[in-house]
Amino acid sequence: MAVSITESAARHVAGQLASRGKGLGIRLGVTTSGCSGMAYVLEFVDEQSPEDEVFENHGVKVFIDPKSMVYLDGTVLDFVREGLNEGLQFRNPNVSAECGCGESFTV
Repeated sequence: MAVSITESAARHVAGQLASRGKGLGIRLGVTTSGCSGMAYVLEFVDEQSPEDEVFENHGVKVFIDPKSMVYLDGTVLDFVREGLNEGLQFRNPNVSAECGCGESFTV
């Protein structure tokens, strides 16, 4: 079981952590939400929970709770720029469908 972060996403996250002035990394998780049933949750981590799984790529740590890991195994977190838009993108091989607006997904 693994989750990874691309070099461009790691640069973006490292910049955000530096601007913030603190933090061990980011937490990636899922919550029940949206029209398709699940949505991603992304937040800064200041303290590691004992049950967290931790993955490190390009110097950035990604923390995942065990309940979310079931849905996120194999996910790649990327940072993309398309025209005037930029942001983190989740490439999750477990997703079977997404809602029309792209805010939620089904596994």
